[in-house]
Amino acid sequence: MPRFLRISDEVRDALAAGRPVVALETAAVTHGLPRQPLEAMPPSIADPALPDAVRACFGPTVPAHRALGHALAAAARAEGAVPAVVGLLRGELVVGLTPAELDELADLQEVHKISARDAALVASRGGSGGTTVAGTLLACSLAGIPVFATGGIGGVHRGYAERPDISADLLAIRDASTLVVTAGAKSILDLPATVEMLDTLGVPLVGLGTAFFPRFLSAGSPDLRVNAEARDEADAARLFDAHRSLQRSRGMLLCVPPPAEHALPADAMERAIAAGLREADRQGATGPEVTPVLLSAVAQASGGASLATNLAVLIHNARVGARVAAQLADLG
Repeated sequence: MPRFLRISDEVRDALAAGRPVVALETAAVTHGLPRQPLEAMPPSIADPALPDAVRACFGPTVPAHRALGHALAAAARAEGAVPAVVGLLRGELVVGLTPAELDELADLQEVHKISARDAALVASRGGSGGTTVAGTLLACSLAGIPVFATGGIGGVHRGYAERPDISADLLAIRDASTLVVTAGAKSILDLPATVEMLDTLGVPLVGLGTAFFPRFLSAGSPDLRVNAEARDEADAARLFDAHRSLQRSRGMLLCVPPPAEHALPADAMERAIAAGLREADRQGATGPEVTPVLLSAVAQASGGASLATNLAVLIHNARVGARVAAQLADLG
């Protein structure tokens, strides 16, 4: 096993036995959600259709970011898969954080955001951090995990012509032999350019029950199309199984629209992002400074609904990823 890597016994045994495993990131836990309890339980969490174990993770005294980490693992287990929660903890890239380790990571004040580029640098100095899409895909490649569920991937940033900025996620997706279950790319990005870049990289885009590339918190539209449509999780598993038989070292995206009852209107999102860009320009924000300004504008314009939709997307995708992993395990 490589130095600085630890795979839990549960994950290792499941992979060896051919049982379903789904990888889950932790950047959303360490950097994506409030570090205090939710003021009110969002409808997406209070939904009685959710497994009891998922809803039980949230409560009036549980910080939202910590609750999310446990809810994603519970969502995967409810669908019959072993959750491989990935994070960098005390100098080790851990594939299969225990609940106690997940709490430890969530509670750290000095915590890094770990892309694939950062993993060795932070691990060698005994640091800790939440893994992004690219960081989690590094763990998937090292451990041999075929399915990874996340929220929205990174992509080509707006204003690329003036300041080239493309997320490391896209190359990581191409180079990992992993199916990435995602609600498309984050809405604050240049989505048409992101879809074009994925096409250039040769990453197949498969829509789960949709012909359109989703906009993370909003449904897709006819100007953003996928390459193929899967009828259900079993069909998605068959498509990925065929893909990896011919391109074993290349990844695929399974594009899952946000649950319709929790999706935000795309036009409202675009107006909020436009306002955020104007505010970023007024502040003189550049590069990575722009993203927090845009996220704040979206949260304000949506009256906080973007947080509820984000939670719905992450939990829904964990469940979808687990179902696809189960179908892949049945295919052998």
